[in-house]
Amino acid sequence: MILFCDTSALVKLYIVEAGSDAVKAKVAEAEAVVVCRVAWAEAHAALSRRAREVPMDAPVIEQAKTLLARDWPRFVVLEVDQALMERAGDYADTFALRGYDSIQLASAFETGRIAQSTICFACFDDRLNKAARILGMVCL
Repeated sequence: MILFCDTSALVKLYIVEAGSDAVKAKVAEAEAVVVCRVAWAEAHAALSRRAREVPMDAPVIEQAKTLLARDWPRFVVLEVDQALMERAGDYADTFALRGYDSIQLASAFETGRIAQSTICFACFDDRLNKAARILGMVCL
């Protein structure tokens, strides 16, 4: 099984939150874990925001960033190109998604197209999961 993690799922590998155990279990089962290149920036933004909002968590957040950097080479990183961005634009219109959510969805779809396989889409956004199901993905 190929697992595509959007940023909401990726962060759960490094910060204990609701859903962390489910994501970790799927990662352990997966043949490959795929992320979009933009997940790096999104994850750092999410982690940094948490450190600002809960200053006492700052040491844990810094450790999470270090672990993400350590693990990043283990992920299959899908690059963003013009064709992917155009598909993302279409998905933003079709499914009423925010910009980066549409890029994540287009990346997951592209992963399935390249692998010629059904993708398990790990995400914690209801609208994005609904769109992924419409596109034939299995959601976590």
